[in-house]
Amino acid sequence: MDSLKHQEAQQYIYLDGNSLTTEQLVQIGEGTYKIKLTPDVERRVNKSRDLVEKIINEDQVRYGINTGFGKFARTIIPRDKLEELQKNVIHSTAVGVGEPLSPVRSRMLLALRINVLAKGYSGISLETLDQMVQAFNASCLSYVPEKGTVGASGDLAPLAHLALGLMGEGKMWSPKSGWADANYVLQAHGLQPISPKAKEGLALINGTQMITSLGAEAVERATAIARQADIVAALTLEVLKGTTKAFDSDIHDLRPHQGQIEVAARLRSLLDSDVHPSEIAGSHKFCDRVQDAYTLRCCPQVHGIVHDTIAFVKGILVTEMNSVTDNPIVIAERGEIISGGNFHGEYPAKALDYLAIGVHELASISERRIERLCNPSLSQLPAFLVNEGGLNCGFMMAHCTAAALVSENKVLCHPSSVDSLSTSAATEDHVSMGGWAARKALRVIEHVEQVLAIELLAACQGLEFVRPLHTTEPLERVYELVRSVVKPLVKDRFMAPDFEIVRRLLTEEKVWQAAESYMERYRLVQTRE
Repeated sequence: MDSLKHQEAQQYIYLDGNSLTTEQLVQIGEGTYKIKLTPDVERRVNKSRDLVEKIINEDQVRYGINTGFGKFARTIIPRDKLEELQKNVIHSTAVGVGEPLSPVRSRMLLALRINVLAKGYSGISLETLDQMVQAFNASCLSYVPEKGTVGASGDLAPLAHLALGLMGEGKMWSPKSGWADANYVLQAHGLQPISPKAKEGLALINGTQMITSLGAEAVERATAIARQADIVAALTLEVLKGTTKAFDSDIHDLRPHQGQIEVAARLRSLLDSDVHPSEIAGSHKFCDRVQDAYTLRCCPQVHGIVHDTIAFVKGILVTEMNSVTDNPIVIAERGEIISGGNFHGEYPAKALDYLAIGVHELASISERRIERLCNPSLSQLPAFLVNEGGLNCGFMMAHCTAAALVSENKVLCHPSSVDSLSTSAATEDHVSMGGWAARKALRVIEHVEQVLAIELLAACQGLEFVRPLHTTEPLERVYELVRSVVKPLVKDRFMAPDFEIVRRLLTEEKVWQAAESYMERYRLVQTRE
């Protein structure tokens, strides 16, 4: 998701601030939808804005409306300088550094901020919110550096850069212009820059939307790679002539973790059965091996907790995506504006650290299975899965790449959220570091995708040495899918492009699609029995 092949969306998705899912946000980032607001959004937004205007007109003192920010919270700002105050907070906070978010990720960030503002607790005007929606629908996307947030008060720096572009300052991207001056991009699409009114600057920049939007991408990619990891592991087990006995449903019912049961059932649906018989399994049915190594036998237990981790993290992120994370919060029903701490990114930060730790295990166990495939003393296959070893090195260095990625992940899995540095003269004296938690979770997941691509290629190569025997029908379809884009390794060749091609099969969920109907057929037969 690091680039945007733009095709103007023909469908609309309605945002109400309450029901956006991670799947939908990723689809929004990919350009599937334009945005409309639900009818009740207008009522809620106007009601909270009316309260802000009432407080201004009555010269009541409220944080963020007519006071300074952070350490300057006790400084009262005169009414004629309130709009200047809002512009100043955006200008002074747009201090991010590093590479910009891709247009896809900037699009997700803008959509998620719109969704949160649509809840009607931020005090933003409907006019400004509508301008944000218009910019989104024209794909006018701000230049947002990826670094600079400490994750409390929310993602201030990234959201300030998001707002800056909408104000016609800094840079923006659009399909027509590419990266260009923001004011030029807006004018080219017939749009006016936003001019923040009282409270609106703070409403635009205060929240956890960068952590959470990147987290949504991470959790969706994790979901995709985790379920396909089960398929890759099944193919490796077949090539290594492992047994299916460890996946017996009675074993897993005695330790009924949801993910463990799910993975065991998936492995049964892929491996030798009356529904999908395997010639390979039949060839060693009466061998004297009692049990397999942990990397094969314990797949339900190891992969299972990954699935459960993803589900747990997804629940936290969906709640966060549809939550008010501003400060102060405008509660129009009570006629009050209250300062709180909903901007603190600890929830998504901790969850995404956990996601990285959990999903990494798929790469850790995959690398060990790659070793078993490549090691002739463990596999009974040619060393490094190639003929004429010595002249050819085969998968020797491919395994080294997998090992390097796994080692790098071990460092990346150190939780960023265990760190905190006091900022704003000790006013903001505990922070989440959630921006780094989100970015490194994505990097860990990318490495997992790459390691599993290597394992899938190695398993398909191992299958070449088991021929003419065939595996089960679903696994043969996976093999055919891989061979439709990567030919067998007859002798050494430049393999890096092969790994990337197969990684794309995984990220596009083609491996899952190849096997899905066969797994469903098995499930239906088992249900009838």
